[in-house]
Amino acid sequence: MEKNYENDDSQYEEVCYICRRPESKAGRMFHIPPNVAVCADCMHTTMDAISKMDYQSMFKNPEMLQGFSDLWNAGMPTAEKKESPQEKMPEDTNSSTVEEKTQDSEGEEPKEEEKKQGTPIFPNIRFLNLGDLQGEGIPGRQRIKKRKKGEAPVIDIKNIPPPHKIKEKLDDYVIGQEKAKKVISVAVYNHYKRVATNTMDEIEIEKSNMLMIGPTGSGKTYLVKTLARILDVPLAITDATSLTEAGYIGDDIESVVSKLLAAADNDVDRAEQGIIFIDEIDKIAKKKNHNSRDVSGESVQQGMLKLLEGADVEVPVGASSKNAMVPLTTINTRNILFICGGAFPDLADIIKQRLQKQTSIGYGATLKDQFDKDANILDKVTIEDLKKFGMIPEFIGRLPIIYTLQGLSQDMLVKILKEPKNAILKQYQKLLEIDEVKLEFSDDALEAIAKKAMEKDTGARALRAIIEEFMLDIMYEIPKDENIGQVTITKEYIEGTGGPVIEIRHE
Repeated sequence: MEKNYENDDSQYEEVCYICRRPESKAGRMFHIPPNVAVCADCMHTTMDAISKMDYQSMFKNPEMLQGFSDLWNAGMPTAEKKESPQEKMPEDTNSSTVEEKTQDSEGEEPKEEEKKQGTPIFPNIRFLNLGDLQGEGIPGRQRIKKRKKGEAPVIDIKNIPPPHKIKEKLDDYVIGQEKAKKVISVAVYNHYKRVATNTMDEIEIEKSNMLMIGPTGSGKTYLVKTLARILDVPLAITDATSLTEAGYIGDDIESVVSKLLAAADNDVDRAEQGIIFIDEIDKIAKKKNHNSRDVSGESVQQGMLKLLEGADVEVPVGASSKNAMVPLTTINTRNILFICGGAFPDLADIIKQRLQKQTSIGYGATLKDQFDKDANILDKVTIEDLKKFGMIPEFIGRLPIIYTLQGLSQDMLVKILKEPKNAILKQYQKLLEIDEVKLEFSDDALEAIAKKAMEKDTGARALRAIIEEFMLDIMYEIPKDENIGQVTITKEYIEGTGGPVIEIRHE
């Protein structure tokens, strides 16, 4: 149900209908019916423009008068207009008619359509669409939360759970990745200690942005989404693939901050203490052997430098584009924690090439092929490897904490199937429980599912695809027979050599 903003105006700032600035920037507003606010600057500019208009020339010149009439009628066809100001002019006027002025030097008669419409002095231009002023001038979802002068949300560090408590809650949902969970728990806790002590101490604590590297399906996005459920703080998850340099088709870099503002319910002060997770960060790597302008790669990295470090950014409220008719507000990113994540698919090969150059010949020497089977090769990543991948040094320097997630093994996939609070198997068991049917999986069946997922090489994402495939017939057939009480999924059914074990309900 949509919130009724009409009875809740006291919580939000008014926004100037013309320049789109909120009252915290523009100052006191003038109110014009119906329900439109205009700032003092725009009101004075409008009045100055009106006072300088030459009305006498306008009413003496039929061309200008016709143009004024077209503007006032907001571009409606001449045939549908009411009597125009030109038709109301006295007959003894010395001005020539529009029809006479449209004749060319050869004396050709103008077209019938031109005779009817006349020649407006301002074609296809209108100053104000009066239809836009109907109802509320500014939609409620685009309003900015109002705060009294000197008032700011106070962060009580006692309300932020300590790192070991955050990790305990992450353990309930995320299997493995012990190092990643520990790093992200400490980083978030330290971030809010830093925000809380900003006005209490002379020592300024630097911000610790993070770069999370891991193969696809290893749980990067899932880890941050779970963190969002645990912490009661504004957290925005966005994607780097749609970002482009300002002026090109795509999202501006500031749109990532705009999403955080929306997550904070348009409260600027809360948004300035939030967390932003930028996924697919490897997609903005510098393009190799690319002669044209790299508007979605290196340019995006350069545009994000000030954002990561801390700067005042002007962002649209309630939209992703500054060109839309929406209010703008300024957000300082100094206290916003940035977490970047990406799969970096070719990074493993870059690391292997670097390590193989260090190999030698002789007894006890390091062999070149020993790195080919190393499952945790990403753990050996260095800044030089990321530079070679296409990340510029200035960008990496603003992400001081770099850590990796491990690729999932078969045993980890089995645990992911059954151990988390919202495990995939538990979801299906709940669905069948509604039909009063018990669903069980044999241990052999779970290992067979994990083995198939390993072959797909897409991490935990492969599990759902496999389970959806073999559960389709079961979910279709079971509601047909009310006598079925239990279904056990077997290894043979997963491998296609047998069927599930079905037990009849006992009365």
